[in-house]
Amino acid sequence: MKIGVSGASGHLGKGVVSELLQRPDGHEVVAISRTPETVSGPAQGRFGDYNRPESLAEAYAGLDRLLIITTADPEPGKRGAQNVAAIDAAVKAGVKHIVFMSAVGTRQEEEPARGASYWRGEQHLIATAPAWTILRMNFYAEALVQLAQASLKQGVLTGLAENRAAFVARGDVAAAAAGILIGDGHAGAIYNATGPERLSGAERARLIAEITGRPLAFRVISEEQLRAGLTQAGLPAGAVNTVVSIQASFAAGAFDIVTGDVERLGGRPPKPLRDVLAGALKSPSN
Repeated sequence: MKIGVSGASGHLGKGVVSELLQRPDGHEVVAISRTPETVSGPAQGRFGDYNRPESLAEAYAGLDRLLIITTADPEPGKRGAQNVAAIDAAVKAGVKHIVFMSAVGTRQEEEPARGASYWRGEQHLIATAPAWTILRMNFYAEALVQLAQASLKQGVLTGLAENRAAFVARGDVAAAAAGILIGDGHAGAIYNATGPERLSGAERARLIAEITGRPLAFRVISEEQLRAGLTQAGLPAGAVNTVVSIQASFAAGAFDIVTGDVERLGGRPPKPLRDVLAGALKSPSN
C-alpha cells in the first residue's frame, strides 16, 4: 500500500512520516511538501504546494491513502481554500481513502474564526471523498510550552475565561494519524486526539510554577485586553485574530474533552502534560 503525507515538512508531518516508517508492515511512504529535497529515505519526496493545485494532482498520483495536514496561513479564507483544493486534487488523483487533520470543537463558523477552515475542509471531504476519516486534535502541549515561557517573564498566564483543556503532545497526534493510515475500519469515523487529563487555567499555572520553581498566576482578561496586548507586542492583524480565536475556543470549552483515541489508534497512551512541560521547562538546578 502506498501512503502519502501532505504537509510533510512541518513538525506534525515529519512525525507522521517517522511513525509510518517505524511500522513493520512495509508500506511505501510518500512525503509531500514544498521542499521535497529535505525528505530523507526510505520515504519518497514529492513536490506539492497547496497554493498550486496543479502540483497536487501529480503529487497525489498512485496513492492508496493520504493524510492532508492543513497549513497555518493566517489570512482569512486562505486555509479553507487550500483544504478544498487539496481534497479535490486527491479525489481527482483517485486516492481511495483521505484522512483530514482537523481540530477538536470544530463546528460551523465564519471567517476569521479559527474553526472556519477546518469546518469547510471537513464538510467538503465528507461530500466528495470516496472514503474518509477525520482526526481532530486538541491543543498542542508544545504550544503551551511556548506560552508558558512567555508568561513566566511576566509572572502571569492569561486566558479569556477559566477553562479546561486536554493538551496533547504532537508525537501522540502523529502516532494516532499513522494508526489510521495503516489500519482498517476507520472509514467514516471522526476521532479526537487528546491528552489524558483536563487541566484548568489555574491548574496549568500551578503546574508550570511547580516545574520551574518560579511564581506564575492565572488571570482572566477580556478580549479587548488580549487584542491590545498582542497589538502592542507588534503582532500583525492576522496573527492577533488567530490568537484571539484560539483563546475564544478555550473559553467556549472546545478543548475540554478527553478520549481514548490516541491509545486506541496509536498503540500507546498519550503523554501527560506534566511530562511535556518538564522536558522543556525544567531548569538544570531543579
